[in-house]
Amino acid sequence: MSDGEMTSLERTETALSLTEPDRLPLFLNLTMHGARETGLSIREYFSDPAHVVLGQERLRERYGGDSMTGFCYGAAEGEAFGGETIFFDDGPPNAGAPPVRDIESLEVPDPTMSPALLRMLTATRILADRYGDTVPIAGVAISPFSLPVMQLGFGRYLDLLLAEDPLFWRLMEVNREFCITWASLQIEAGATAIVYFDPVSSPTIIPPDLARKTGLAIAKEVIREIPGPVAYHLASGRALPIARELIESGAVAVGVSALESLADLKEAFKGEIAIIGNLDGVSMRNWSLETATRKVREAIDMGAPGGGFILSDNHGEIPWQVQDPVIRAIADAAHLYGRYPAP
Repeated sequence: MSDGEMTSLERTETALSLTEPDRLPLFLNLTMHGARETGLSIREYFSDPAHVVLGQERLRERYGGDSMTGFCYGAAEGEAFGGETIFFDDGPPNAGAPPVRDIESLEVPDPTMSPALLRMLTATRILADRYGDTVPIAGVAISPFSLPVMQLGFGRYLDLLLAEDPLFWRLMEVNREFCITWASLQIEAGATAIVYFDPVSSPTIIPPDLARKTGLAIAKEVIREIPGPVAYHLASGRALPIARELIESGAVAVGVSALESLADLKEAFKGEIAIIGNLDGVSMRNWSLETATRKVREAIDMGAPGGGFILSDNHGEIPWQVQDPVIRAIADAAHLYGRYPAP
């Protein structure tokens, strides 16, 4: 690090304080790519926290991103409720059959009794011990409102939600306690902040009025109980129609979608909370190196001035199919054009 250059942690904290750091923070959300770095299958890679730590170290060394994470895959939270995870050779692990049949008798599981969540905690603790003084270590928790997609299946959950069934609120009680406990354990393990994934509250999935009465109201209660900073992430979903609720949620940042204009998003959240995004991970699979450079420059032009912006993908996870040269081009362009003061 040269004189005057911020650490990744300082750079990120400055951006989150809505001022300009030395250069734009770059969050490369590369979870599965660690398997490629270590020569393991995705399943093998996620089976041991030592693999995840090594993968994160090699990815940061290769691309110079400004964050690290012990997060492996979202279906791990479904495992805590008795679910199974289906692994693939070329994509993220997915949740198997919905495990919850009887909501009335459902009990809050202990995250420390879930092997998959324990592996994430261990990886988080090791990364925090080694790098936590200089690099933000991201923890991840799925919102109580979005977790039922794995617990019940999408169709059954939407039926429950739209029917205003009292069992919906019973399920939210269970999930609320689980989410706060799981997020708190990650903070205790050394996570710098929690990424609160809540795609179902996005207007991409349900009407804003329904989200205000349910998912967004629940989020406001949960976020204030988490003992650390929280970034609200809609996992590619739109944010603008619920911008005010996201600002008032207590989160310090919001992950924004490639489906909305970054200029409009910047204006909507300006002076309130930081935004994280919004490079399109799906189209990124087919980007040329020139396209990668151009997309990064466009995002910097719209998002960087004044601070309060972290460059990242729009979903919170870069697809396995995005090849190393494209990731390299994104990192190079961010480092070259992301210097402050912004033009």
